Amino acid sequence: MKAFFLSRLLREKLLLLGLVAIAAAMWLSSVARRVNTFWMEARVASAELADQKRWLAERGRIEKEAKTAIEHLDPGHTFDAVRLQAELDSIARGAGISKDTSIDDTQVSSGPQFSINSVRFVIRNAEYASLVRFYEELSKRSPYIGIEEFTLVSNRAAPSQLTASLRVSSVEVTR
Repeated sequence: MKAFFLSRLLREKLLLLGLVAIAAAMWLSSVARRVNTFWMEARVASAELADQKRWLAERGRIEKEAKTAIEHLDPGHTFDAVRLQAELDSIARGAGISKDTSIDDTQVSSGPQFSINSVRFVIRNAEYASLVRFYEELSKRSPYIGIEEFTLVSNRAAPSQLTASLRVSSVEVTR
C-alpha cells in the first residue's frame, strides 16, 4: 500500500489524502452522532430511573392514601359503565345541550377494589354558556366523575358555536 502511494504523482497523493480525510470526517461525524444519541438516551433513562425510585420510595404512603380514599367513597354514588353514559346525557340535557351529542362505548379498567370507566363524549355546536353549565354540573359529581381530556374547537361558519370533545372517567367500587 505504501509503495502504491509513493509511486503516485504529487497531485494524486494530495487527492488520495483528501479523499481519505473526507472519509475519516464522515466516519467521525457518524460516530459522534451515535455517541451523542447514546448519551442522551442514557440521561433520559437515568432520569426515568430516578423518577421511578422516588415513586417506589413513596409506595407505602401512596397505597395508604389510596386505601383511605377508597374507604371514603360511597359505593352508592359510584358509576358503572351504563350509569356513566346515562349521567352524562342527563347532565347535558340539564345544561341545555340536547342535540348533537355522541357518546362512544365505555372502556373499563378493572382492579381488585374498583374499576375506572372511561368514555369519549362529544358535544357539537353548543353555546359557551351551555358548556360552562355542563362543566359546573359535572364537577359537582367529583370525585366520582372527572374529566381526563378536554378539547374545544369553534365552528368556522359560526364562531359562537363550539364543539367540545371530552374523555370522562368514573370510579366504580367493586368490593
